[in-house]
Amino acid sequence: TDEQFEGSFKLSYYNEYKSYLSIMPTVTVTRDVLYHRLNRTYTDEQFEDLCFDFGVELDDIVEEEGITKFKIDIPANRYDLLCVEGLSQGLNVFLGKTTLPRYTVLRARERLHVDGSVEGVRPYVVAAVLRDITLTEDSYNSFILLQDKLHQNIGRERSLVSIGTHDLDTIQGPFKYHALPPPEIKFQPLNQDTVMTAPQMFDIFRKNYLKPYLQIIESSPVYPLITDVNGTVLSLPPVINGNHSKISLSTRNIFIEVTAKDRKKAGIVLDTICGAFSEYCTTPHTIEAVEIVQADGSTFSSPKMGSRIEEYDSAELCLKSGIKTATPEQLADLLTKMCLRASVAGEKLKVEIGPTRHDILHQCDVEEDIAIAYGYNNIPQVLPDLYTIAVEQDVNKLSDSVREELARCGFTEVLTFSLCSRDDVSVNLRIPKAVGGAVQISNPKTFEFQVVRTTLLPGMLKTASCNRNMPLPLKLFEVSDIVVKDTLTETGTKNYRYVCALFAGKTSGFEVVHGLLDRVMLMLDVKDYHIQQTSDPMFFPGRGADIILGTKKIGHLGILHPEVLEKFDVTLPCSVLEFNLDPFV
Repeated sequence: TDEQFEGSFKLSYYNEYKSYLSIMPTVTVTRDVLYHRLNRTYTDEQFEDLCFDFGVELDDIVEEEGITKFKIDIPANRYDLLCVEGLSQGLNVFLGKTTLPRYTVLRARERLHVDGSVEGVRPYVVAAVLRDITLTEDSYNSFILLQDKLHQNIGRERSLVSIGTHDLDTIQGPFKYHALPPPEIKFQPLNQDTVMTAPQMFDIFRKNYLKPYLQIIESSPVYPLITDVNGTVLSLPPVINGNHSKISLSTRNIFIEVTAKDRKKAGIVLDTICGAFSEYCTTPHTIEAVEIVQADGSTFSSPKMGSRIEEYDSAELCLKSGIKTATPEQLADLLTKMCLRASVAGEKLKVEIGPTRHDILHQCDVEEDIAIAYGYNNIPQVLPDLYTIAVEQDVNKLSDSVREELARCGFTEVLTFSLCSRDDVSVNLRIPKAVGGAVQISNPKTFEFQVVRTTLLPGMLKTASCNRNMPLPLKLFEVSDIVVKDTLTETGTKNYRYVCALFAGKTSGFEVVHGLLDRVMLMLDVKDYHIQQTSDPMFFPGRGADIILGTKKIGHLGILHPEVLEKFDVTLPCSVLEFNLDPFV
C-alpha cells in the first residue's frame, strides 16, 4: 500500500516513484469533440468496449467545468494516438469509416543551417512547415498538448527531444541552429514582459515549472539557439521559445523545429506532429519540407513522411497470432483496420508501414495488430501441445527458506530499490573504485537511480534512516539480487542472490549479526566456513571480517564506519551481515 511504501522509504523517493508512474501516456480528450470526429455518439459502456477492441483502455470519465472528458490509456509506443486527431483517425479507420490518408511533402522553401558549435550539446535538428493552416480553440489546445505528451514520452522530459513551434509570418529565413555562451544570449522568453540574458532567465525559471529542464544544458559552456536571418531568437531548446514568434489562433503558417540528441527520435516526433495536424491545412495532409544544411555542408530535407514495405509469410502470421483459419486476404483486411496498408502476393503479405507507425519494428508487432483487429476474445482457446509442470527454481526455494529462518530470528524483511546512485555503492561506502563494477543506467530519471546496485547495503541503510523513530533495536534483512559486470556472459552482466541483515540500536550489536550468520550456516548444514579480519574501509577499524567458505570469500560482516552512517543519515551504531547465497544452491 502507499502507507507501507512511504513508511519504508524517504518521502522524496516515494514521490519520485509516484511521478514516474504518472508519465504513463494517458490522453485526455473532450467527449463531444471526439464523438463529433467519429460522427456518432456512444454510451459510456459502448465506448469502453470500442477502446478495448482497438487496443487502448478507457481509464476514467471526468467532469471539468461541466465538460465531460475521457482519460484514455495509450500504448507507450503509439505516438500517433497521443492526441484526439490521431486517436479519432485511428478509430475511424478501424471502424471502416475512412481510409488511411497519404501524405504529400512539398519542396522546401525554407532553409535551416546547423553550426558545428551545437555538436557537444544537442547536435541534431529537423524542421517542417505547415502552410495555410486553420486552428480552432480545440485544435490549438490539442496541438500544445501533443507537444507536451511527446516531451514526456519519447522526449524523456525534453532530455532527448524538444519541440519548438513558431508563427512563420513573424520571422524570416534562412534560419540558423548554433550555440553561444549564456551571457551572450539575450531575448524575450515566451510569455515574459522583458528582454533578458540566459542567466537571468534561468534565475526566474528555477522558481516555476521549467526548473527540471534547466539541468539538461546548464552544465554546458554554450547553450543551443535557433535564430532567423535577422538574429531574432526563435527558441532556446530544450527550455523555452521566444515570445516574438509564438503561435496563436490567428497563425496561418507554422514553422516546426525539433532539436535532439537522437536523430531518429527527432524524425519520429516531427512525423507524428505533421501527420496529426496537417489535416487542418487548406490542402489536407500536405507538409512543406525544410532543407537542413549541416555543418559539413551536406544537406537533407525533413520531414520524410515516407513508408516502407515489409513482406511476411501469411501462414506464419496466422500461426503466431493464433488465428489459424484466416486467409491471406482476411489478414490484409485486419491489418488495414490497424492503419497498415496490406496486399496479398501469393502466400506472402506485403505490408506498407506508414510514417506515423514508428512502433512497427518487427514481425511480432504486425502479429499483435492482427490479434487486436481480430479481437482477443475471438481467438480460439487451445490446449498447449506440450505438457509441463512448473517447478520453483532452486535459488528461489533456498531464498524462501533463508527468509523464514531470518524472520524466526526476529528480523523484519524489507524490499528496496534495485537502482541507486553512483555514490551509494562507492563514495558513501568509502569504496570510491567500486562504481567501476556497477552497471550504469544510460538515461537515469533522477540522481537516485544511476546504477544497478552491487550491494544490498545502501537500501538497508536508507530504510534504517527513515525508521529511526521506531522502537529499538531495528533488525532488518533482505534477500534479493545484485548485479555486477561480467565480460564472460552474453549480456556483460551477472546476477547474484545476496542476503543482507542489519542491526541498529543503542549498541553496535556485532554479536547479534555474528550469531545470525552461525544460525543460517547451521540451517544450511554448512561447517566448512570461518571468518577472518578484513581491512574493508566500510567497517570500523578492527571490527570487520570476511566470510570464507572453504577457501573462497562469499561475504563480510562488521560494525559500519561512522562516516558511512553519516552519509546515509543514520544516527545509530550499526552492524551488518552480507553474503552471496549462490554457492549454497
